[in-house]
Amino acid sequence: MQSLQQLAAFAETAKHGSFAAAARESGSAPSTLAKAVARLEQALGVRLFHRTTRQVTLTPDGERLYRRCQRLLAEVEELQADASGVREASSGTLRIDMPIVMGRRLLLPVLARMSQRHPGLLLDVRLQDGYVDLVKEGIDVAVRVGALKDSSLVARRFTTQAMVLVASPAYLEAQGTPRRVDQLAAHSALLFRMPSSGKDRPWQFRQRGQPVELHPRSRVRINDGEGLVEAARLGLGLAQLPDYFVRDQLARGELVEVLPAARPAPLPVSIVYPAARLLPLRVRLLLEELDALRGK
Repeated sequence: MQSLQQLAAFAETAKHGSFAAAARESGSAPSTLAKAVARLEQALGVRLFHRTTRQVTLTPDGERLYRRCQRLLAEVEELQADASGVREASSGTLRIDMPIVMGRRLLLPVLARMSQRHPGLLLDVRLQDGYVDLVKEGIDVAVRVGALKDSSLVARRFTTQAMVLVASPAYLEAQGTPRRVDQLAAHSALLFRMPSSGKDRPWQFRQRGQPVELHPRSRVRINDGEGLVEAARLGLGLAQLPDYFVRDQLARGELVEVLPAARPAPLPVSIVYPAARLLPLRVRLLLEELDALRGK
């Protein structure tokens, strides 16, 4: 049990980047955490942190141990919950990372229902469009759109995301409405600059059943999806966006879908989480909520 406490002190310090911050979060004294980590380093015979007066950073050995002990501590927490008979009265903190607009519109209502059904559950919601390292950041689950690149994560698909090309009626009246994909080169393109890479997101279409990718030239690039919607609404050009971004604008006639027959295949939307032999109860509850949503 002593070694488990040392692992917990190490993991908490690694997550917060300093003994002081970890102590505030855990309710321990910084010196208590520092001594526990020092004893762990001595027992393992390796240095886990590079230390400065203000912060600590993981060594390569520390990185490897952190990834493994995160899973271990999650399983211990789950074993304790099961052993004490805690099944319905969930507690603890669910840390979830998700894209900004999708999170606001699709996931927050699900989390709100979870919170009402399980008053002891705490929510730590991160809304951002870039990718994060789930293990390093201590995230339980994340929402990912498109093909998954990290094979170390478990993924469960729960919906899809359709992409639509839109423009304002005023723009189409002034510039004409393209009828074919090859006519898009003559139009003004509004591009989304992906926060995770800084690159422009290409436009995707389907022609004669085959996927087509375009990298249009553009004078306007925006790294915020809602800003891109507004730029299209103001008549600056054509933009390709997830359908739920522009559903209201299409219904009000502020935007018009262009080339609907050339829509690309929908992108998968998945919940991903680190692999573990035992899945934390808080994650299982979220998956159950999403399964119920998908079944409606």
